[in-house]
Amino acid sequence: MLRLFGTRFLRLNLGLFLYAAAVATMLEANIGLDPWTALHQGVSAHLGISIGRVTQITGLGLIILSWLFLAVRPGLGTLLNMLIIGPWLDLLREQPWFPTATGPVGGALQFLCGILIMGFATAVYIGARFGAGPRDGFAMGLAHRVKRSLRTTRVAVELCVLAFGFALGGSIGWGTLLFAVTMGPVMQASLRIFHVSKDPSPR
Repeated sequence: MLRLFGTRFLRLNLGLFLYAAAVATMLEANIGLDPWTALHQGVSAHLGISIGRVTQITGLGLIILSWLFLAVRPGLGTLLNMLIIGPWLDLLREQPWFPTATGPVGGALQFLCGILIMGFATAVYIGARFGAGPRDGFAMGLAHRVKRSLRTTRVAVELCVLAFGFALGGSIGWGTLLFAVTMGPVMQASLRIFHVSKDPSPR
């Protein structure tokens, strides 16, 4: 039992690291961002703190909102998601060897690499079964509260996040469109390839 827990815990942390690497890869592609990262970038520019720190603060806020108002209790994976991804994101972007795209073609290729990494990271992370991330948990709790499908609720949430990110000066561009078009199929394919259920609940 302890060995199984340790294996799952290592898998969780590997998934979180890869997720941070995926976000950093897309950030440094310089062609736009997914809605949440665009929001984090905009808040970061206004507050003068790192994007990784904003990611942590946003995650903590969503955990509190979900727990108090949507009856979604955080799991170990939820808490570690909030704590770990931000610092890894900041650390990776500070490394001189980390790739930074300078043109639209290179940026598009790098962004697509980030999406592939994120799909793989999601399969690894969800497969550990330590609970949903703060953003997923919030969307699931809200869907249950308003009695709408998770897909509809998540799209509505991400459109609102995208609007706030744009208003705050977050990077919206071709990468945002690429993310919208490709992230769903890539994530679904990754989950299928690694035989992972879409349900992230602990078991």
